[in-house]
Amino acid sequence: MKKFLTILCLSALCISFATAQSEGLSLTLAEAQQYALEHNRTLKNASLDIQKSQASKWQAIASMLPQINASAGYSQSFDSDFSNFKVMTFEMPPTGTLSLQTSIALSGTQVVAAKLAKIAEEMSDITFSKSEQETKDQIKTLYYSALVLEKTLSLLNENLTNIQKLHQLTVTSVEVGIAEQTDADQLLVQVASMQTSINAQKSTLEMAYNSLRLNLGVDAGTPIRLTQTLDDLLNVESVATLLGEEFILDNNYSYQLLKKSTEMSKQQLNSAKWSCAPSISAYYQYSTLTHFGKEANFNMNAPHSVGATLSIPVFTSLSKTKSVQAAKISYEEQLNTFDETEQSLLLQHSQYCFNLANAFDTYNTQVQNLEVTQRIFDNLSNKYKLGAASSLDLTNSSNNLVSAQSSYIQALLSLVNAQISLEQLLNKQ
Repeated sequence: MKKFLTILCLSALCISFATAQSEGLSLTLAEAQQYALEHNRTLKNASLDIQKSQASKWQAIASMLPQINASAGYSQSFDSDFSNFKVMTFEMPPTGTLSLQTSIALSGTQVVAAKLAKIAEEMSDITFSKSEQETKDQIKTLYYSALVLEKTLSLLNENLTNIQKLHQLTVTSVEVGIAEQTDADQLLVQVASMQTSINAQKSTLEMAYNSLRLNLGVDAGTPIRLTQTLDDLLNVESVATLLGEEFILDNNYSYQLLKKSTEMSKQQLNSAKWSCAPSISAYYQYSTLTHFGKEANFNMNAPHSVGATLSIPVFTSLSKTKSVQAAKISYEEQLNTFDETEQSLLLQHSQYCFNLANAFDTYNTQVQNLEVTQRIFDNLSNKYKLGAASSLDLTNSSNNLVSAQSSYIQALLSLVNAQISLEQLLNKQ
C-alpha cells in the first residue's frame, strides 16, 4: 500500500510538471526580470563567487588567530635493560605522551592579506549587483525586441492581407477583361515577396524567444507569452526626464569596481613593504609523560614550555626592495587607469545622451513618415480598385510602405537600446 501511494505521488508530480511545461510562462516585463534573477545560471555563479570570497576572507583572518594542536603517543622498548659499566642497571617501561600546543604568528603581511580579502569580498558583492543589473537590462532588451518583432510581423501580415485582396481583385478583373495579366503577375510577385519576408521574420522572432529562454534559465521549447505590449511599456515622455538626470559616478558599478581595484593595488604595495618588516611568533606547550607498569628511574619531561621568535630580514639580495618597487609602479599604473576611466565614463555619458536624443528625434520622424506612407498606400489602393491607378504605382507604394515600416521598427529599437544603455550607465532601474 505504501509503495502504491509513493508511485501515485510521483506520478502526480510528473503530471503537474508536464502540465506546467506545456502551459509555459506568461510574464510581464517585471515578472520576467524577477524570474531571471531567480533562475539565471550566470547569477548563480556570481552568488557562489561571493561565498568563495567570504571563505577567503575568514581564511586570511584565521591565520592571525591562535592555533591549537594536540598529539598523543605510545612507545615501548623491547630488551630494554640498560647497564652503566655494571654499576647501575635499569629498564625502560612502556610510556604514553600527551601534548597540547597553542601558537600564534603575526606579521604585517598577514594584516594586509586580511584587508585584501575584505576588498575582494566587497568587489564580489559589487560584481553580483552589476550582474543583476545586466541581467535585468538584457531581459528588458529581449522583451522589447520580441515585442518589436511581433509588431513587425503583425504589420507584414496586414500588408500581405491587403496585397492578397488586391491580387484577387486583379485576377477577377483580368477574367472579365478590364485588367492586364501583367498587373496580376506583378501583385503575385509582391505576395510571394511578402510571404518570404514573413517567414524570415518568424525565424528571427523565434531566435529572440530562444535568447529570452536562455536568459530566463528555462528549458528549450518552453512556451513564453509576453503579457505587456509596446504601448504599455514605451514611454517616450520619460526620455526627456532621463536626459536631465545627473550622472553620479559613484552610482556606476564599473566605477565602483575600479575604485576597489585601485584600493587593492594600494594594499598590495603595503603588503610588499611589510614583507621587509620583522615578524613575531610565540607558542605555549603543555606535555605529560605517563609510565605504564614499573615506574621509570628518571623523568626529564618538562610539562610546561613557552617560546617566542622574532624574525628580522637582514639581507635578501634586493629581492624585497625590487618587489616593493614593482608594486609601486603597478599602483601608479592603476591610478592612471582610474583617472582615464573616470574621464571615459564622463565622455560615455555625454555620448549616450546624444545617442538617446538623436534616437528620439529619429523615432518621431519615422512615426510621421509611417503615417504618411500608410495614407498614400491606402489612397492608391482605393484608386487602384476604381481603375484610377496602375499596378506599378500600387507595387511601388507597397514597397515604400514596407520600407517605412522597417525604418520605423529600426528607429524604435534604436530608441529602446539607447534608453537602456543610458539607464545602465546611470544605474537607473
